Amino acid sequence: MKAMIFAAGLGTRLRPLTNDRPKALVEVGGVAMLERVINRLKLHGITEIVINIHHFGEKIIEFIKENNNFGITIHISDERDLLLDTGGGILKAQQWLDGNEPIIIHNADILTDFDLDKMVEQHINSNADATLLVADRKTARYFYIGENNRLNGWTNISTGEVKPADYIALNTDKLRAFGGVHIVSPSIFSELQNYSTEPKFSITPFYIDRCKDLKIMGYTPNEKYQWLDIGKIESIAIAEQEFIEK
Repeated sequence: MKAMIFAAGLGTRLRPLTNDRPKALVEVGGVAMLERVINRLKLHGITEIVINIHHFGEKIIEFIKENNNFGITIHISDERDLLLDTGGGILKAQQWLDGNEPIIIHNADILTDFDLDKMVEQHINSNADATLLVADRKTARYFYIGENNRLNGWTNISTGEVKPADYIALNTDKLRAFGGVHIVSPSIFSELQNYSTEPKFSITPFYIDRCKDLKIMGYTPNEKYQWLDIGKIESIAIAEQEFIEK
């Protein structure tokens, strides 16, 4: 299987740490976040990874070379000229991700230890176009996940906005937050190509807009697991105390 790591973010919430480096190279417990995600994917048998770059992208290229590609095949999807967001980023990386197997997409700033193999298994068994890691976690923006674990829609509880605009939530819908890890089938590329006329677009609106036509599933691990979004300075200290030490 192949994987893609989103490492092109500007890391504005991590300033001043990102004043001289990309967010993905900010260290947690003395190890760059990008390295932690690469090693996690390797543990699950991934031997080929695409990493997109933008902010201080040359430093990620140097980091990968210094570590001898971590013993696997690593492709760089260069977005230094234009940051393409998540949807555009996946589409740009298609040349390396095409094939017959599902593709794991993982944010560089997400530290988690759930069993990825089980998520892949559910994705394959459900014949899904995409499977999204979701959790019962407090946030402002939620997916509506139906009783069959299928994505039905989205809402921002702070503003009351609902998408699709005509969606009426069912009593059986669960409000679930997205966890920054998803699995997509190669069939998604043709759908992405037809979705946006602009090269830059987010994957989340795509999932929401196409959830009626595509089989987009939510996945919540049955086992106890840790999950941390290392997007803010204070998150690093929490990660070092609660995640790394364990």
